[in-house]
Amino acid sequence: MSSPGSILVIDDEPHMLRYMRTLLEVDSYRVETLSSGLAALDRLQKGPLPDLVLLDVVMPDLDGLQTLERLHEMRPELKVVMLSCVSDPRTVVQAIRLGAQDYLPKPFHEAELEAVIRRTLGVPSQRIVPTAAAVEAEEVGEDIFFVAASEAMHRIRSQVGMVARVDVPVLVLGESGTGKEVVARLVHKLSPRANNVFLKVNCAALPSELLESELFGYEAGAFTGASKPKPGKFELCNKGTILLDEIGEMPPSLQAKLLHVLQDQQFSRLGSRTMVKVDVRILAATNINIQQAIASKKLREDLYYRLNAFTVLVPPLRERSEEIPLLLRHFMSRFAARYGREPLSLPPAMIDKAMIYPWPGNLRELENFVKRYLILGDEAQLLKELECQEGGGDPATQNSTNPAAARTGDLKALVRGLKDEAEIKAIGKTLERTRWNRKEAARLLNISYKALLYKIRQYGLEKL
Repeated sequence: MSSPGSILVIDDEPHMLRYMRTLLEVDSYRVETLSSGLAALDRLQKGPLPDLVLLDVVMPDLDGLQTLERLHEMRPELKVVMLSCVSDPRTVVQAIRLGAQDYLPKPFHEAELEAVIRRTLGVPSQRIVPTAAAVEAEEVGEDIFFVAASEAMHRIRSQVGMVARVDVPVLVLGESGTGKEVVARLVHKLSPRANNVFLKVNCAALPSELLESELFGYEAGAFTGASKPKPGKFELCNKGTILLDEIGEMPPSLQAKLLHVLQDQQFSRLGSRTMVKVDVRILAATNINIQQAIASKKLREDLYYRLNAFTVLVPPLRERSEEIPLLLRHFMSRFAARYGREPLSLPPAMIDKAMIYPWPGNLRELENFVKRYLILGDEAQLLKELECQEGGGDPATQNSTNPAAARTGDLKALVRGLKDEAEIKAIGKTLERTRWNRKEAARLLNISYKALLYKIRQYGLEKL
């Protein structure tokens, strides 16, 4: 029977090394132990890599974080799990940023160690083409799933698993439809607050006055119509997690009040001078350009640094197109079960076109595409939608670039037409400038290579 793998344990305490060796060898792991970070660097520079390194944080001379940073520079493919009796959130966040796969606080039970090892060794570190077995579909709410089918999403799952256990704010960034709310729900599910309430507030959906009362509540007589007091979302979410979606749309005056909640965990209702104390974990999500928002004073810089204890950047679907075939199958299976229908086959031509299409609406658009295919069952129509110039296959937008539509006074169609003209000119000039080196043109235009190929076909630029 073959060994399940090799593990290197690095800890300056001899009794911990003996304990770890005993635990791991019982499970047939090949175990090697070292007592310092310097010895580990020397060993890993010269010898073969173990499948996993268990690295203590607190060590003399070269501590665990310093060792991790140098190990990652030297052997970036190495999988490292940090061990520490120090429960400082900043240490955990720094370990994640330096590339740790997981973090296990001391003292730990044998079952906890086993779970971390299995979780870390269970996902290959190099995944070129994911297989069906490589798809993680984890329910995080009623009919809401976190799906990981690419190296980037598996990495996010690993990071979230670590940061969820540390009670710090998390900022989730990404384009519209990439699944930022799903990531936030996963943070809550994996946190110690999982059994308490999770609330989402869309900061872009309400005007300033209503948003303030929604978040912080109000007293009777605070404004016309306030006949009785009402608690806000922060009070209702005490001991739980609140997601402030579209945080970049929150008015600056409210951002100042939110900053005080982050600093002091207290606030006052509208119309009251009494402070309300709460224990709430704050998560925030936005699709805005953070640096531009700070420069234009749309987002307070001090609030950003408070929210940015840890940032999760969710990549757009066009940057992880290798997972599109698996996501199509996952959504087909899920929606077929929901609607009581037999799953439809996904023709190779549809999969090929789906992998080329840039999906501006990301996962949300992909989900709707699968729903339409399942309900309509019209392969030809859905293939045609993937070839549409605008709207991600939404029939309502298929005529949006039609000049006749613009002549009728359709403002949206006119704007889209002007946008198309600007894109054609910009792409054409860049292609000429690079002598039709498409990869270089994509870099200069700051879009993916596949997106550029799609736009060249979309606008018929091959004929220029």
